[in-house]
Amino acid sequence: MGSLVWGCFTDFFTYETTKSVVVKSWSVGIINRVVQVLIISYFVGWVFIQEKAYQVTENSVESSVMTKVKGFGYHNKHVMDVADYVIPQQGAAIFCILTKVIITENQFQGKCPEHGKAYSCSKDEDCYRHFGSILSSGVITGVCTNHSIGNETVGRCEIDGWCPSENDKVKIKPMLDVNNFTIFIKNSVRFPLFDVTRGNFPSTMNSSEIKNCKYHPDKSPYCPIFLVGDILNYTNQNMANLADKGGEIGINIQWHCNLDFDIEKCLPKYAFTRLDKPFEKNAVSTGYNFRYAKYYKTENGTEFRTLHKAYAIRFDVIVTGKAGKFDTIPTLINLVAAFTSVGLGTVLCDIILLNFLKGAEQYKAKKFEEVSDAQIEASLAHSPVSQLSLKGGIKSSYDSGAISLATSDQPM
Repeated sequence: MGSLVWGCFTDFFTYETTKSVVVKSWSVGIINRVVQVLIISYFVGWVFIQEKAYQVTENSVESSVMTKVKGFGYHNKHVMDVADYVIPQQGAAIFCILTKVIITENQFQGKCPEHGKAYSCSKDEDCYRHFGSILSSGVITGVCTNHSIGNETVGRCEIDGWCPSENDKVKIKPMLDVNNFTIFIKNSVRFPLFDVTRGNFPSTMNSSEIKNCKYHPDKSPYCPIFLVGDILNYTNQNMANLADKGGEIGINIQWHCNLDFDIEKCLPKYAFTRLDKPFEKNAVSTGYNFRYAKYYKTENGTEFRTLHKAYAIRFDVIVTGKAGKFDTIPTLINLVAAFTSVGLGTVLCDIILLNFLKGAEQYKAKKFEEVSDAQIEASLAHSPVSQLSLKGGIKSSYDSGAISLATSDQPM
């Protein structure tokens, strides 16, 4: 036990130094140079040119978005303007364009039968299973009432709420004129780290050019006015289906700025996507709709309302940004990493030499050598000029302290 502890103690206080062994082998030499070239190509091509690792970057962008929609359309024999079909009207980054509205007029607080075959009944007990339902138009009372549909009288469960209850199964033609509506987007961004502020259209564009242009990814990539029909084409959406059921469209404004160049070259790129595409074919929840109401009072002060169930195309303007500029510190860090990684070629060649070549044992003998204090003292006493003499058959290389091992020296 004592010898084991002493052995661990002496091993801990040992010093290892590198020993150069020159191996004159075509295969190992080619592998070494190929690995070095690949590593250098990776750092030059990908790290420095593609990823711009010599720059300090900022991914947090301060953004402001203002929107404005223009156009006229017909819905249910009424002309719709911006005040009718845009919600909210403040011009925010998220807004909706209504395409279809189901209106239930003159609703008063009271009790009335619920619409829909799901609420059919013949006796009060049939309505008990709907107690606590959140899918009805009001609170289920548990009473089965007679309800006339045309010349037929049917039983329907009674609700307590706004009456008459909403019937959202009516067929209404959507407003397809949305295709011709335009969306104006005004976006400003700021990169706090560099104190750089930019707008989404070039400062060289005058008001006349902005008013008369339409965005096109090739012909007019910096125009801030977008045709709704074009946006739907970019996302491969069918206007008829989208207008009937509603949906959600994302307008992505991407800022990727290289601040080593002229600041005027820091301009956005636009991309469009259908955000609710995963639910497009879902039978349970498809499209996009919501409800809102307008409230009024009769002459005697009784409150009533008009309920709107709106199907809409919701637009989300999403802004992302990244800016970079040359900096000494990341440049030095990545240069050191590149020079250090070039040494991986040596590691790979050592693995090959120590494990796969025929002369592996001879290479191990030349590469690893243990020298004790007693050997050093004996070598100094034998030859004061040289501390350690080379064994017979080993050639000294031209490099100081290196040993040359030719392929012919390895056993066959």
